[in-house]
Amino acid sequence: MKVVRITQPGGPEVLAFDERPEPVPGPNDVQVRVRASALNRADLLQVRGAYPPPQDVPQDVPGLEYAGEVVAVGPR
Repeated sequence: MKVVRITQPGGPEVLAFDERPEPVPGPNDVQVRVRASALNRADLLQVRGAYPPPQDVPQDVPGLEYAGEVVAVGPR
């Protein structure tokens, strides 16, 4: 999957496009094919190193807001 990752704390110049393996949903997760995303204030602060990312997500990939379609559901 395509991601924008944080290479180091800083401004927009520290963001880079990258490829990651497709994730597999865990027992209580869903997999979403993202069709649109946005950067909010928390994401911008995360890029600058001034805001911790949520637990259990890639620490170098910002993006708290997105929209898309569910493509897989983990076992419940």
